[in-house]
Amino acid sequence: MSSVFLSVIVPVHGVQGYLRQCLDSILEPGCPGLEVIAIDDKSPDGCGAILDEYALRDPRVRVVHLEENVGLGEARNVGLSLATGEYVWFFDSDDYTAEGSMLSVYERLQETKPDVLIFDYARSYWHGKVQRSVINKLFREPPAPDTFALRDRPSVLQLMMTAWNKAIRREFLVELGLKFSGGYYEDINVTYPILMAAEKLSLLDQVVYIYRQRRRGAITRTGGKKHFDAFKQYERIFAFMAQHPETDQYRPLMFDRTIWHLLVILGRGDRVLPEDRERFFSEMSRIYRTFRPADHTLPEDVQLAAKYRLIEKNNFRAFETSKKLNERRISAKKRVRKYRGKVRKTVRFAKGKANGLYYRTQLRLPVDENLAVYAAYWYRGYACNPAAIYESQKELAPKVKGVWVVKRGNAAKMPEGVPYVVAGTREHSRLMARAKYFVNNVNFTDDPVKRKGQVHVQTQHGTPLKKMGLDQMEFPVGANDMDFRELIDRADRWDFLVSSNPLSSEAWDRGFPCSYELLETGYPRNDRLVRATDAERAALREQLGIPEGKKAILYTPTHRDYMKRFSPQFDLRRFTEALGDDFVLLLRAHYFYRPKSMGLPEDRIIDVSSYPIVEDLAIASDALLTDYSSIMFDYAVLEDRPIVIYANDWDTYKLTRGVNFDLTQQPPGVIAFTEDELVDAFASGRAWNDTAVKDRTAFRARFCSWEDGNAAERVVRRVFLGEQLPKPAR
Repeated sequence: MSSVFLSVIVPVHGVQGYLRQCLDSILEPGCPGLEVIAIDDKSPDGCGAILDEYALRDPRVRVVHLEENVGLGEARNVGLSLATGEYVWFFDSDDYTAEGSMLSVYERLQETKPDVLIFDYARSYWHGKVQRSVINKLFREPPAPDTFALRDRPSVLQLMMTAWNKAIRREFLVELGLKFSGGYYEDINVTYPILMAAEKLSLLDQVVYIYRQRRRGAITRTGGKKHFDAFKQYERIFAFMAQHPETDQYRPLMFDRTIWHLLVILGRGDRVLPEDRERFFSEMSRIYRTFRPADHTLPEDVQLAAKYRLIEKNNFRAFETSKKLNERRISAKKRVRKYRGKVRKTVRFAKGKANGLYYRTQLRLPVDENLAVYAAYWYRGYACNPAAIYESQKELAPKVKGVWVVKRGNAAKMPEGVPYVVAGTREHSRLMARAKYFVNNVNFTDDPVKRKGQVHVQTQHGTPLKKMGLDQMEFPVGANDMDFRELIDRADRWDFLVSSNPLSSEAWDRGFPCSYELLETGYPRNDRLVRATDAERAALREQLGIPEGKKAILYTPTHRDYMKRFSPQFDLRRFTEALGDDFVLLLRAHYFYRPKSMGLPEDRIIDVSSYPIVEDLAIASDALLTDYSSIMFDYAVLEDRPIVIYANDWDTYKLTRGVNFDLTQQPPGVIAFTEDELVDAFASGRAWNDTAVKDRTAFRARFCSWEDGNAAERVVRRVFLGEQLPKPAR
């Protein structure tokens, strides 16, 4: 007899940003006899690698990699065929359980031994709201016995008819011979029949399952002909009832649930395409006339009863007329609000009334197919990923003219020969109105209107150790009163988002759930690090004033949201004195700060905070000292140089900012928690020893595998030349 009590079956496809949370919530400690059967349904992203990672460290996880995409229903069937547990639970891979709820499910199953256990859920919205199901009262009104049959509580059929809010006795399901079908609404031809056939049902009046309401990615919210699959699914349900006469008592209620659901599908504007609406209505009329019970009575609701009559008569014209009259009233109000908002936006963009009028005039002119806008760090100048893409674009797509936007005070620092405009001028207004391409490592301001045909490329400017985007909502210090709706409105303008490694891809999917194409290319700015030469390194060391024969440690502390000004996390003077004359420290404060003179010994510390190109500093240095800065991921590209992490306030940083993985468990080298440990890391040579090299090699394999010196070229070929890119290795 199997020792497995509960088999959780998780089909997986295209959810790399959410999969870890899903699996972590299921693999709750203290659940005896648990197995997780994860079906990699030929996922196009990093899901397969994530599943293998979990299976390697947790024997409760079994992974099956399918050779072709079979869809949710068939993937569930594959999992069911492999399950050995007394109960099975079909779990969607972008959702998760409420804290502690796995044990609650275990306890309820063991107490009641039902054929089917049904538990409640909550919808988790992308903007942070979590709302319990609106019909949760059906779990307790009237009070339910521990177990019952459907005839004693037919209101159960009004609960959510999905597979994920139920734990099902496996032998009961197998003996019924029920299988999930292909196509949309694949679970209803299982979930309705099992309730009608069960001798023992049980309810758990608790939010167990968190149903994620994604902004994109849910297939049933995509318009298309696949929504016609619903008719076949309901025909399967009535066919099951025909084979099981004992279910006849539920036929009127089942009929009403069918018509209700079909009306919901037709009523949602994002599902049935306009050209298919009449045919969908006709099919609904056919289902109505075919399966309406002889003793069926019309609903008491007058409006719903009127819809029933129109469906029976297949009177699509009258049905649409009543619907359109209501829609026109709502649409008219929305159009007025949208027009007023657009006018305000265009007027706000340029300074002064004259520039506002000029900008609106430019918007009426054609988009220039050979004009690109570049910017970095809120118009600070020529830097980072946009600069690397600009250089590659000049070579591979020379017809396109790239123009940079810079602040007036930074214009003099622009490299010779690089075209630029000053932010806020008429030239800037024209550029934003007319250019086809926009490349930035932060967001452009909210005011410019994105025109049809314009292409926005968001490069980001670091691998996200810390939480980013919507992930910050749980960390108010890091969020700093951020308006997340506005943040997502900005991200909605992106057509492409550059990812440096699999961790970034997961974080961007989660933090910015918008309709861009993810460019898994590596970071363009790191191409220089891959291609750096000894001669280039020597020239940079001389330029920076690094004394010959000394080891230069690049110190790059990150920004801390709970600190208002730059403050070193250790005594710089003591640190450099302890290391002696063989070392020099390159101090690079975060760009949010302008460190004032701290009276530090200039023969031991070189302040490079204002030096514009951090890649130069990385190439010139001999080792990196940082805390939680994303530079560690870039610096790891330089495989021969050690990285030391000073994590004296890791717990505080983790709690206030949130992190995407535990750096202390997967460091890129030596990790120090005290000043003494930090000094010893360099003074003793531990930063260069075999253990540090092994950790750095593992870190590189995880985070630098896409860095081959050709990242900028890949971005240019996809964005400017329209070429397709191969999927990167994971």
